[in-house]
Amino acid sequence: MKIFAATYTPMKEDLSLNPEVIRPYSNYLDDKGVHGIFINGSTGDFTSLTLPERKVILEYWAKEKGDLILINHVGHLSLNAAKELAIDSRGKADAIAAIAPFYFKPGNLQQLVEYCDEIASCAPEIPFFYYHLPALTQVDFNMIEFSRIASKRIPNFGGIKFTQNDLVAFQEVNANAGEKEIYFGVDEAFLPSLSVGAQGWVGSTFNHLMPLYEAIADNFYEGNFPEARSLQSLAIKFVETLGAPGGFNGGGKGFMRELGIDCGPSRFPHHTLNKEEILSIRQAFKKNGLSEYLAYS
Repeated sequence: MKIFAATYTPMKEDLSLNPEVIRPYSNYLDDKGVHGIFINGSTGDFTSLTLPERKVILEYWAKEKGDLILINHVGHLSLNAAKELAIDSRGKADAIAAIAPFYFKPGNLQQLVEYCDEIASCAPEIPFFYYHLPALTQVDFNMIEFSRIASKRIPNFGGIKFTQNDLVAFQEVNANAGEKEIYFGVDEAFLPSLSVGAQGWVGSTFNHLMPLYEAIADNFYEGNFPEARSLQSLAIKFVETLGAPGGFNGGGKGFMRELGIDCGPSRFPHHTLNKEEILSIRQAFKKNGLSEYLAYS
């Protein structure tokens, strides 16, 4: 198993970056047992960050990551900007990833591969991962065919971050991946992904709930499926509860403060939890049994 936490971007109350939080954040994640970090992605609100800010976040994580594997997301609406971020990743990140452009979109699979090749070639010594997130990008090509073409076209193609709640498609892509790595990206379907052969994951809630996911996996491999399903339902409740006030991105980020890592507020359009909402959430977690998996500060 290889689990990556998709990291939040720490900010001060004035919504400027607060990179000094990254050192304790890295120590926290290492202590929780994650294997790596996926920075500057959706969880990190990359669309709300400037290019210089994304470079600062990479610089600090590169210095503080310790033994954690660092994947830097470099995707951007501008291909030139994505290439600039890929170049900046050299000597800092262990791998890069890129989402498809989602305003003017690739018209066919070949265009998507060309886009990825342009970016990957800017950091040829490290693996490149395609970030498949069709629910937000509306770019949804066959990933088996993409992987086949990309493996021939892109020398450093490492695999796919598969963030689509389609276990049939994931199983097919994963089964045909060969030596490429396919990371599943829907935390709410962690348990079903185990049943179709997932070996790697990238997700937001690994910031908060590693003990819970370890318990789910242990019960699955031991054949205790009722308990595994019960535990997976807690992960779903966690996402639903934190997302209720105004969406999960802001809720998940704000709740990190309760675990000892103050990532600060969220930029627009994400909601920042207030004290009353935090109290209500903590009460809900105590009631449904999630508190035992959360080490409050």
